Formats: sequence, C-alpha cells, structure tokens
Amino acid sequence: MIFLKLSRTAVKTVESKLINRKEVLLSCLPSYPCLPTRRHSADHPVKSRKMTESDVLLALQEVRDNVKAAVLKRPEGNGVTEPRLVAVSKTKPKQLIIAAYSAGQRHFGENYVQELDEKSHDPELLETCPDICWHLIGHLQGNKVNKVTQMPNLFMVETVDSEKLASALNTSYEKYRKQKDHRLKVMIQINTSGEKEKSGCLPEEADKLYTFVQEKCPSLEVVGIMTIGQYGYDVSSGPNPDFLRLVKCRKDLASKLGIDEHDIELSMGMSTDYEHAIELGSTNVRVGSSIFGEREKKH
Repeated sequence: MIFLKLSRTAVKTVESKLINRKEVLLSCLPSYPCLPTRRHSADHPVKSRKMTESDVLLALQEVRDNVKAAVLKRPEGNGVTEPRLVAVSKTKPKQLIIAAYSAGQRHFGENYVQELDEKSHDPELLETCPDICWHLIGHLQGNKVNKVTQMPNLFMVETVDSEKLASALNTSYEKYRKQKDHRLKVMIQINTSGEKEKSGCLPEEADKLYTFVQEKCPSLEVVGIMTIGQYGYDVSSGPNPDFLRLVKCRKDLASKLGIDEHDIELSMGMSTDYEHAIELGSTNVRVGSSIFGEREKKH
C-alpha cells in the first residue's frame, strides 16, 4: 500500500478545485421558490400564534393536499369523490374568512348561533363573499331556531338531534325562506360515543328520526348523518370507534330505508383526525385550527 504525503498548499489547491466544481454543478440546477417546510397540521408551529391572511392561505392549501392524499388511501368501496371541506371559523376575524374565500373556499362552519348570526349579516362579508355557504355545526336550542332560519347564505344545519328540533326548523324555514320551494339541508347528529355531554340521538334511533324528517318536514332536506369523534383518540391503536359506528349506522340506515348507502352523507372528522375520517369514507370534514390556527379565547 502506498501513502502519499501532500503539502498543505497541495491540499488547499485540491479543496479549492472541488468547491469550484460544486458551485458549477449547483448553478446548472433549476431554481425553485423558497417554500416553507410542510408539517402535519397538528404539529405546525404557525398554528400556535395569531394567524395572518398569508398563513391561512398556506394552511388551507396544506389541508387540501392532505384531503386529496387521504382520498387516494381509501379502500375500494369507500368512494373516490373528494369530501366537502368545511372551514370552521369560530372565534376568527372576518379578514381570515375573506382570505380563505379568495382562495376558492366556499363552505364555512360556526359552532355558536350568535357568532354565525353576526358573520352571516356582516356587510363586508356579504359583499366580498356572495357565494359563501354557512354550516351550523354546534348545538341548536329551540329558542334560537328563528334566528338561524333567517340567516343569509345558510347552507346546512348539521346538528338535528330530535323530532322536536326538526319540526321547529321545518316550520320556521317555511315561514322565512326566500325561495318558496327551497329546502334547508340538514344532517342527523348521532352520539356514537354515548358521552352525556355530547348532543345527538342514539345510533338505534337514527332511522326513526331520519324517516321523520323525510316524511314530516317538507321544508327540510335530510342529506346525511354527523358525529363528533372522541377527542384525542390515537389512531395508531386502530380505527376510531366513533367513525366505525357512524359508518355502520349509515349501512343499517340505508338497508332499512331501501336506498344506496352512498346516498347518505357522512360528516365526521376535524383538524386532528380528518384524514383518518376521509379514509373511512367521510364526505364532509369540519376543519378549524389546521386552517385558522388555535381557537381564540372569548373575552
């Protein structure tokens, strides 16, 4: 074996040539704009601070990309149609809603009737977001039904959980709707976890309530069923049982009604689990903090 002893000057000469060669090679590569590194929505550092319009645009695109990827992971039989993305804007300023709307987002969700009432009647939002579609995704009390049915651009109430509430919505919407033959879209909320603090009818009561709305509420159009999954569930331990129960509920419901199960929408999945929900067949996901950042506290 032969060892060569190089002088310091020779070593520096070799290093200089290698560096120059590297620079030449790099100069031949195409240039790309500097984009922020993508992370999973739940781990994104920007979500922990106050979001700007630019932040929302980046986050919205990230969620859209995740939705497309999740659809491709669906097993055969769960459909290939992209789910409806509802951007949940509770406690968020209208400037962020306008930013998302400018990027093509149309469906927005609110949990609280009062906040939805204020935003739906806001002059600036009415002017800049004429095609916005509002979803009420929080619990609806009977004494607030009339306020809800008079809201501009109301697209859907996702939380009908009793015949009494369905009847009240039907009567009120018939009175206040602007188009005579238009029906308000609703979903039946199912309490799949059995938690007392959550609203929703029991899974075994779903067919009765679904049929009631179909037959007794001509001003309403029942389009599917909705659930709120268990908070903080670790999907690494297996599919979310709440989502599996809703999928089974749809199958049983379709069988009893004699219709195709894919004619019944599934609204399940939020910021922490929407990708998992989509893989299991969700047709409507409600994503808030992954788009707009953490919820702002009300003062």
